[in-house]
Amino acid sequence: MRAIGEKVNECMSAKTNYRKGPIGDVELVDDFLPSPEELALEEEMVKITIILNRSSIDFFKQEADRHHTSYQKMIRRLLDAYAKRYSRSNDSEGASAQ
Repeated sequence: MRAIGEKVNECMSAKTNYRKGPIGDVELVDDFLPSPEELALEEEMVKITIILNRSSIDFFKQEADRHHTSYQKMIRRLLDAYAKRYSRSNDSEGASAQ
């Protein structure tokens, strides 16, 4: 039996060799991660009943199994993302119309 913290193989102890100079082509990407404040906040949840197409439910159940999560959570996150995206669009459109 292996002890906790015991080396499994030699690659874990291999040192990374950093060098000075250019690192090659670099592509900058937008910061898409939520802030720690956004991660800490929990919004009030409201329980609803909704009727969806069988094919939609089957899709979310299959994807949820692949990603080891619940299909309800995936649907909830999809709806939250949609509402957040279009709430901002409507807010800016409403402000310019006034």
